[in-house]
Amino acid sequence: MSSSETSFVPRYIWAVNAAEMAPGVQIAERYQVMSTQIWVDTQPTLPPLVPEVLPEIAIAYLQLFPQRLHVPEVHGFVQLAENTPPILLLENAPLDASGNLYPAIIDVWEQATSVRQLYWLWQILQLWQTLVDLGVATSLLVPENLRVEGWRVRLRELLLDHDDETLKSKDGTTQPSFVPPALAELGQVWSRWVLTAKPAVAIALQALCDRIQAGAELPEIETQINRTLLEQAAHLPLRLQVFGATDIGLQREHNEDACFPLTEMQAPDDLLPQLALVCDGIGGHEGGEVASQLAVQTLKLQVRALLAEVAEQTELVPPELLASQLEASIRVVNNLIASQNDIQGRSARQRMGTTMVLALQLPQCIKTADGSVIGNSHELYLAHVGDSRAYWITPRYCHLLTVDDDVATREVRLGRSPYREALIRPDAGALTQALGTRDAEFLRPTVQRFILEEEGLLLLCSDGLSDNHWIEQFWADYTNGFFRRNRSLEATARALIDLANEKNGYDNTTVVLLHCQVASPQPGIKLPGEAPRDAQSESPLSEASRQLLYPDEAGEPQPMPAPVASQKLPLNPWFVLLGLLALTAIGFAIIWVFLPSATPPVRQTPTPFPEVSP
Repeated sequence: MSSSETSFVPRYIWAVNAAEMAPGVQIAERYQVMSTQIWVDTQPTLPPLVPEVLPEIAIAYLQLFPQRLHVPEVHGFVQLAENTPPILLLENAPLDASGNLYPAIIDVWEQATSVRQLYWLWQILQLWQTLVDLGVATSLLVPENLRVEGWRVRLRELLLDHDDETLKSKDGTTQPSFVPPALAELGQVWSRWVLTAKPAVAIALQALCDRIQAGAELPEIETQINRTLLEQAAHLPLRLQVFGATDIGLQREHNEDACFPLTEMQAPDDLLPQLALVCDGIGGHEGGEVASQLAVQTLKLQVRALLAEVAEQTELVPPELLASQLEASIRVVNNLIASQNDIQGRSARQRMGTTMVLALQLPQCIKTADGSVIGNSHELYLAHVGDSRAYWITPRYCHLLTVDDDVATREVRLGRSPYREALIRPDAGALTQALGTRDAEFLRPTVQRFILEEEGLLLLCSDGLSDNHWIEQFWADYTNGFFRRNRSLEATARALIDLANEKNGYDNTTVVLLHCQVASPQPGIKLPGEAPRDAQSESPLSEASRQLLYPDEAGEPQPMPAPVASQKLPLNPWFVLLGLLALTAIGFAIIWVFLPSATPPVRQTPTPFPEVSP
């Protein structure tokens, strides 16, 4: 990702614990007060004030950066007087385009569908343990602090889990201790909402709250709410259409991107329309394009195997197990590319690799108590490595779903600096991980699970489009026509590629759009992208080069723990054997065809924090 930052004016900021101020007041010759805690940054291109030693609460925000879908980010600080603590300013707060807070969950709970009510609770539950570990779980117990933007739960700010006795101390040097709230307290909060839950889920939610308050453990509650959520979602109709395309750009001689589907090339494929995949190769024509193609082909085999195994299960496969299976599949791909690097003697900047963003709509069937089976559970799994991105777009909003694996993100997650400050680094956009550049024990793929409960477009793209925040600025201009049913899925994808070439034309661009419709089509209206052409992911390979260097020792990831065998799905041994043989054949075929020279590449000495060329 490019480290350049495009200005957004106005930029609304949430001021934590700000004293009462009249609207229109100017603060620090930069911020204008709209209301006591909602300010406007009138100089968004300037770096905000950040103290050398960050307050403890600020560190919690930084460590929660991977949860930016739900948690605000540190913007900066304002010091109003010498003897007063600085005011913490938050961006990515739950504020709309006019600077108004999104509604509190309690204000819109009664109007929400049963699926959305359950989905909100599921998101809160997924945040619970992480916030407990950081001493801020109280943030989930204050209904006014919980805001919602459509399907998405957002926190207004983080609230510390202080011990009351310590807080009453008059000794200014005493540090408050943290006593995490019990899960039963969350059950007490939910029990008040259950009174106005939709009839289809009210009884189940009341029983769930009773079990929480009776001392049930978190895994048990997660299992129950997940099943109820999937049962409700499975009653909704779900239609999927997918289209993928890639373009060389205006300055490159060759295209190192690969995707599935690549709709220009027609061939039947049983993975359509459930699978969407974008890979951006690193390492040139004797590396990057081979790595991206190898990743696409291998991931297709792995996903096909996963879908076959899930289809054979008689019970719901839990999200954590499916996520671990996807991670295992990604590590298989990583090791296949890494082994080719080792065989060819590639080291440092010459090691080929690829970024990856994958979306899989997993169609689990739900068996009810009476033995009947309900269709599709509406689960969408999203996995990524590197800086290829995923966005969820509706007529009302555009949500970035992924967090780049780059130096800027690493600095924030380690608690070293806010994101805006980290972007100033010259190596801010350098990748910290990609498939194939290291052994799998050092790889940390990110896997997320979403529930499809509204119509939207899932956009997967390489950084040829996402660089410089053009999607965030122009998403509505390029997708409104699709939602109004006067522009096709293909035309929308190609328009986004044209946008990339106009604004960022220095790189290859790849776009895959997955249209998810969770409603019956209106009579007389043909859905855009209806009956998409079958496609395969192979694209013509070409020659180009990009370089990936490694982060410094301070940010070096530690080896991943060995997977727990008991958590794996039972795999058919013949299927595994055939899959391994197929993977080996694919790897050698691609290398044989596109790397004919047996001469190993010249070795280069790795340098700290190299950047990935645009």
